[in-house]
Order: sequence, then C-alpha cells, then structure tokens
Amino acid sequence: MPDTRAATSRGAGGPTVTLGGAGGGLELPRIGLGVFALDDASTAQIVCAALQAGYRGIDTAAIYGNEAGVGEGIRRSGVPRDQMVVTTKLWVDAHGVGPARVALSDSLRRLGLEQVDLYLVHWPHTAGGRWVEAWQGLQACQEEGLARAIGVSNFGAAHLDDLAAAGGPQPALNQVELHPYLTGADAVADHAARGVRTQSWSPLARGEVLAEPVIRRLSAGYDITPAQLVIAWQLAVVDATAVKTGQPRRLAENLAAADVVLEPEHVAMISALDRGTHVEDAYYQLA
Repeated sequence: MPDTRAATSRGAGGPTVTLGGAGGGLELPRIGLGVFALDDASTAQIVCAALQAGYRGIDTAAIYGNEAGVGEGIRRSGVPRDQMVVTTKLWVDAHGVGPARVALSDSLRRLGLEQVDLYLVHWPHTAGGRWVEAWQGLQACQEEGLARAIGVSNFGAAHLDDLAAAGGPQPALNQVELHPYLTGADAVADHAARGVRTQSWSPLARGEVLAEPVIRRLSAGYDITPAQLVIAWQLAVVDATAVKTGQPRRLAENLAAADVVLEPEHVAMISALDRGTHVEDAYYQLA
C-alpha cells in the first residue's frame, strides 16, 4: 500500500496532500466533509459547524442539489474563503467544453463564489461516452480561472487511458468509492503510477462496516470509535477522504482520526474485509 503520509503536510485545518498535474500544487485537506443527500438547510448548518470545528475541505456536487446550502454555510462560518478548499462536480448532462463552462458558472452562482478550488467530472459515462470532452471542458474552466484545480471521479483505468491519449495534464485526483468492503488496491496503485491522487467517497460504507467485529475490537484497543478507526485506515491506504455526517457532534470526532496512526498489521486486518462490493450499484451499471 502507498506511504501517503510521506507526501503530506499539516496546516491549520489538519493534514493536507499536495495535488500535482492539473492540481497546480493545491493543498487538499486529507479529511474533508461530504454533503451528499442533505438538503440546503441541513447542509448550511453542517458546513458552518464543520468549518468552525476546523474542517477546511467541503465536498459537494451539482447533482446533490445543495450547493446553495454549502455557500450559505461558508458565509455563516466566518472562516476566510482562502482558508478552505471547496469541491464541486460536473454532472453527466453537461459533458463538453461549452456545457461544462455553463455548468460551472451555474454552480458558482449557487455557491456564491467566484472560483471553485477543485472541480471534478462526476462520472465518466454518458450516452455518447463523452468523458474526454468533459475533461477538456474542465481544462477550459481552469484556464479561464473558474477552477483552481481539476480532477475526475469514478473513472476506471480505461477512462484515464483515454484522457492520457488525448494529451494535456493528468487529473489531479480520482475520487472513488473506497471502504473496507471495497479497498480498490489495484486502482490506488494505478493512480499512484500515473501521478494521480486518490480520494475516497463513502469511506464508512454508509456505516455498514462499523458493526464488523474486527472493527469494534480494534477500535476498543485504540480507545477510539469504530468510525475513527475506519477513517484512520482510510488515511493509511489513500491520500484523502470525504466523510459525510449530518450530526455536528460527530465532526470533531471524525477530524481527530487524523491523529491516529494504525499498526501495519491492523491496517491489513481491516483491508481483509474486502468483498469487492459497492454501496451504490446503479451508476456502475452504466459505465
């Protein structure tokens, strides 16, 4: 597994990792807040609380329907804009240079921002298979100054090969589903070989892994919660993770997992839970 800690640094909001390629040297917080499936009001509340608790990475997407809530939470928090990394994503209905520009402009309007820090192609598949055009659209957005860094999400090796063949910079990162039931070791290794960072989504497998006996036993031994153990495992095997919670009381607990260093044998025990199963199959069927 990659030694991710060797390439990280620690800022005021916790450890960060430097994004190369189309990342332009952006420092991405290793633990960010995901806001999937939260409405605007709930999103504003949790984003504000997260930023005030020390989070500096917020991850949303156009399809989530809560970019306005993210923007409201940022404004309420009082945290300076230049101290955070805001990520949003391009949906599959806007693949192409022109459509991507319009989509990002719409996202920025909802967020109330002039620039997003990290913009990702959310999924590679469309009816016409236009992921290369989508990536070219993101490059145009970056060149225009609408996005500091650009990357992809849910791309397989073949999709990344297509981007490489088209020329231009490599994506800064690939955000993929990854948790103890789906460790993605081959994908992580492939990303590293390309110089692409790996960020995980659904790191707790919607909470399903937290009841695993090995998770409960190991977390008790470290005197931490099962969620903290799994987040610490994430930081041992990938570069960064976006953890969702709608509960303000969980924020500091999740962020504190950055200070937990697991023994290699315990990392391996957690990785052994791998089943190769997704928590959401619908979109993978379309790839």
